[in-house]
Amino acid sequence: MEILPPKILLIEDDQDTQILLKENLKKAGYQVIGVGTGEEGLTAFKKHKPDLVILDVGLPGIDGWEVLRRIKSGPFSRKTPVLMLTARSETADKVKGYEIGADFYIAKPFNTQKLLMILRSMLADRPDRSE
Repeated sequence: MEILPPKILLIEDDQDTQILLKENLKKAGYQVIGVGTGEEGLTAFKKHKPDLVILDVGLPGIDGWEVLRRIKSGPFSRKTPVLMLTARSETADKVKGYEIGADFYIAKPFNTQKLLMILRSMLADRPDRSE
């Protein structure tokens, strides 16, 4: 029985940031699904059932706040950790993210090594995914 690596859903509309993150996450051994809008993120969340979500706030269409609300409102999906990764660095934005249900909040620009360390910590308690 093969143990599958953690699956991360990356919802980020900036192509450069998405490419950088996908490359680094894959190098770190994660499966990565990358999408660029809130609508695509919600669809991918339902389809792929990720172990963790990295979510931007400033998305076209449905913004990251609403995506977070919808993820955290489901009885099973609310347990999925969500890391907000956004240019919105004001204290009020961070408070709003945590109040809606974010598990961690990182402002851009960010340090990739620090982000990977936080992800490892967030995923440490997940059950093993076996095929």
